[in-house]
Amino acid sequence: MKKQRRRNTVMPIIQMNLLEGRTVEQKRNVVAAITEAVVRTLGVNPDQVRILINELGVEHFSVAGQTAAMRQAAAAPGAANTKEL
Repeated sequence: MKKQRRRNTVMPIIQMNLLEGRTVEQKRNVVAAITEAVVRTLGVNPDQVRILINELGVEHFSVAGQTAAMRQAAAAPGAANTKEL
């Protein structure tokens, strides 16, 4: 007979990818909220929850062929529309 693992002994590991620029307070608040949600929904203890935050530079993430830095610059107030028609 195969031994069953107790559901609450498994350590959840959550990985978040964020663009750089969040404050320490924002990161502390998000990990607290995520931990609370995981404890509530998975039935684990808070000390079992592991969260890894990976911060990406704005030149290390892109959408539709444009880095986040390019997109931020284009969205900035007063930015000239450089798109060719």
